[in-house]
Amino acid sequence: MKYISHEGGTLVFSETEKPVLKSHEVLVKVAAIGVNRADCMQRQGKYPAPKGDSPILGLECAGTVVELGSEVDKSWLDKRIFSLCAGGAYSEYVAIDAKQLMELSDELTMVEGAAISEVYLTAFGAMFELGKLQKGQTALIHAGASGVGGAAIQMAKSAGATVVITAGTDDKCQHAKELGADHAINYKTTDFVEYMKANELTANVIVDPVSGSYLNKNAAIAAMDCQIIMLAFLDGRFAEVDFAVLLQKRISFHASTLRNRSIKFKRQVRDDLVARFYNDIAAKKYDFNVYKTLPWSDANEAHAILERNENAGKVVLLVE
Repeated sequence: MKYISHEGGTLVFSETEKPVLKSHEVLVKVAAIGVNRADCMQRQGKYPAPKGDSPILGLECAGTVVELGSEVDKSWLDKRIFSLCAGGAYSEYVAIDAKQLMELSDELTMVEGAAISEVYLTAFGAMFELGKLQKGQTALIHAGASGVGGAAIQMAKSAGATVVITAGTDDKCQHAKELGADHAINYKTTDFVEYMKANELTANVIVDPVSGSYLNKNAAIAAMDCQIIMLAFLDGRFAEVDFAVLLQKRISFHASTLRNRSIKFKRQVRDDLVARFYNDIAAKKYDFNVYKTLPWSDANEAHAILERNENAGKVVLLVE
């Protein structure tokens, strides 16, 4: 099969054998691939695949099931699906744990399906599994125009929360408002702490891929018993922390990743997401926030778009 190699930091087509299925897996013929920052980091040599996962790039895709492992329910054969992948999505075929599959409804395209799994599962796990976001509370979502941000905005609004986001341009702020954000703050022109204090806003749940200098700023506008979920550290690995404020407000701090979680954990998050939000996803009640679709031959440009922070939403590769 054809796949995209990342040796030397450049994405090029190569050939390899199709994956050999384990008993609990299915073989998916890939139609569309969601592009993530983790892919860029892996290409750069900064984020190697966990032991046992495919070394090929790609953490989510949409496609068609063409082969079943011995333990898999036969009803999955020929189904259109979208799913997380344990690596390997930048290829014509990928092996996926059958219990992580989600059926792609007729209302959704393969491109839309490829834009859902990683960001919706990440946002859901952060806001609801860890953050325990409730109706009437306020969620602060940093990088609100990102793929995860767009998913988080829409699910938080569905849950009856007030949503505040930060983003780096006025256009991205407007994009977030169109997805449902109640307040959108351009952090380059407005300090989000000053804005939230001026508008008498405090956050019950904060989803933060920035970290670094944001930790103390998050604490400044946190409500009592606030849950802060750190997804990445775009502002740097280190920061001085005022522990007095954390104690004063009983703030809980979670560092969360999805990729290196156990297969059992990923199955559970998938099941919880499906139970609460799948019907709305399948009925296309959300905007799946696709910024740009490119042929997979343009994978280098797809990565460049993310690295330039150009995109408001997901970049998807279409397998030709």
